[in-house]
Amino acid sequence: MEVLQPTSLWLPFLLFLPLILLPLFHLIRKYKHLKRPNFPPSPPKLPIIGNLHQLGNLPHRSLWKLSQKYGPVMLLQFGRVPTLVISSSETAKEVLKTHDLEFCSRPPLVGPQRLSYNFLDVAFVPYGEYWREIRKLCVLELLSVKRVQSFGFVRAEEVAVMIDSLSRSDSNTPIDLSQKLISLTAQIVCRVAFGKSYQRTEFDNGKFQEILYEAMAMLGSFSASDFFPKVGWIIDKITGLHGRLEKSFHDFDTFYQGVIDQHLDPERLKSNHDDIIDVLLKLEKDQFGAIRLSKDHIKAILMNIFLAGVDTSAVTMNWAMTEMIRNPEVMKKVQEEIRSYVGKKGKVEEADLDQLQYNKMVVKETLRLHPPGPLLIPRESMQHSKINGYDIHPKTRVLINVWAIGRNPDYWEKPDEFYPERFIDSSIDFKGQNFEYLPFGGGRRGCPGINMGVAMVELALANLLYHFDWELPKGMKKEDINMDESSGLTVHKKSALHLVPINYI
Repeated sequence: MEVLQPTSLWLPFLLFLPLILLPLFHLIRKYKHLKRPNFPPSPPKLPIIGNLHQLGNLPHRSLWKLSQKYGPVMLLQFGRVPTLVISSSETAKEVLKTHDLEFCSRPPLVGPQRLSYNFLDVAFVPYGEYWREIRKLCVLELLSVKRVQSFGFVRAEEVAVMIDSLSRSDSNTPIDLSQKLISLTAQIVCRVAFGKSYQRTEFDNGKFQEILYEAMAMLGSFSASDFFPKVGWIIDKITGLHGRLEKSFHDFDTFYQGVIDQHLDPERLKSNHDDIIDVLLKLEKDQFGAIRLSKDHIKAILMNIFLAGVDTSAVTMNWAMTEMIRNPEVMKKVQEEIRSYVGKKGKVEEADLDQLQYNKMVVKETLRLHPPGPLLIPRESMQHSKINGYDIHPKTRVLINVWAIGRNPDYWEKPDEFYPERFIDSSIDFKGQNFEYLPFGGGRRGCPGINMGVAMVELALANLLYHFDWELPKGMKKEDINMDESSGLTVHKKSALHLVPINYI
């Protein structure tokens, strides 16, 4: 009997081995391909700093230019922080609506978290139970339509003070309207929050605006700890930024503690109208929802109200007046609307505002061209998700370029022109459901102070246009107006707006 050799036994197996392994290799390669993340397009980056060198002085404009090349979904690396940049309404809708829950957290404010003030830890809090409860408190108790309406007398009185001040000015002398407007909004927010204006009393010694400006400058400045969380705070100490932050928030902490102590004084003469601190102190006693408020919580809420309310409203009014002085036909049209409706009553009241539709269009158009926060406040992804088919990992920072979206010719005809008539018979509003128009953001993190801000802006602008005709300083033409922007937490007009008010009423 013939004995088979070992090679004879293995030969058939070796012949069929490629037929077995080839499909297997194909499956492995396919599986690896499926598992490989599909990241969004990215511009070339440098070692260590990543794409920081591409931000420029005006990040919203720099990122818009990059999006022209790399598309509406870009992934950039700012130091150690992966950052997703969204530049279209379609992808903004994915972030703010479709995947809102995955993107509704905030990155921690690294610099202030290394400071000595507990209220900062709760002022800049990521998504969670505490944030949900505080959001509910703001929407239901502090910034509801009813509460905003209840402070209408404050807005009316402060606008009247500003108008009186302007009417007494020399008719040939330009006034710094930018400064007047930020003083107005600070006065209104002070009275709404504290019940009185500390800028007109001995308590503040004239320092409140200085404290506010410094805090906003610090939060809008470049902080190494924002981009290099583990070591950046050391750089901030060396550059002096850490020390300025310490002093700024020490001043705020002292200020807030002082006004809270005054509200707790049993001998305090209480007004007939509760201010925001009164409301918060009552809620501290009664316990609101699932959390118990502390003094640090109250300070944190006050911090958010001031940072969000004072600057953004003033910036919007400043840009609106700038655009109208550059477009006199718009100013004339809105003045005719206001003056014909209000007549000789002597002032525009909040009850009149719903009838002043063109005035509302002017505000809408200003917010489209000049959103106060052009990149909104950054979000942070909490889990893996897909945007426009791209993989987005957890802990990715998200910037939504609402400035770029508001100037996109795919959504807006002649997008760089100031043309309020585009909103005639339009259902587009700023409540966060029209993703081509997001000056206040949208989703869970949309601004809860829309009602307060819009009421302030519409009333002040209507009275400025009702009481005065406005002219440029002698010898200046509208073409000479500097439209440059300054970078920061909000985007200001770089140079102050100086105009001459001519009394009409």
